[in-house]
Amino acid sequence: MTDVAPTISSAVERLMRRVQDFPSEGVEFCDLTPVLADPEGFGAVVEGLSAGLVPGEVDYVAGLDARGFLLAGAVAMRLHTGVLAVRKSGKLPPPVHSRSYELEYGAATLELPADGLDLTGSRVLVVDDVLATGGTLGAAVGLLEDCGATVAGLSVVLEVPGLGGRDRLTGTPLTCLTVA
Repeated sequence: MTDVAPTISSAVERLMRRVQDFPSEGVEFCDLTPVLADPEGFGAVVEGLSAGLVPGEVDYVAGLDARGFLLAGAVAMRLHTGVLAVRKSGKLPPPVHSRSYELEYGAATLELPADGLDLTGSRVLVVDDVLATGGTLGAAVGLLEDCGATVAGLSVVLEVPGLGGRDRLTGTPLTCLTVA
């Protein structure tokens, strides 16, 4: 396999959009949408997120609403596995499993369907675009574990250092492709 880290770092540095004071004052939003829109950048990110994993190692790849959906779908295709969309509150019809958590700028809830999806005993890789405070990823881990799954790993494209996200996620293997 080729070393994708320089390609990922280069694509992120060149294409990422930084938005000050969004979604609230004092928060810098790191928007990876332009990276995902670039074929070379997107390819490098997907390869990086799936690096070291082989088909059969996980049963599902879970993507967090919303950019995580794009990443999880592509990684799941590479790993020949199913994909789970971990949704924000109110996007799924009941019944749902839910987990609420705190963000640096408010509170939120993640949900998975409670019917038609049995995760008992499954191994799940969780992917997302950015690790900041770790609240969203931590809630996703808790939600999946509440549903009977084992979270085999966490993979994100970009880590924002200094916000404590990595420290909140101890106990689960974490891969971050680049740092803001």
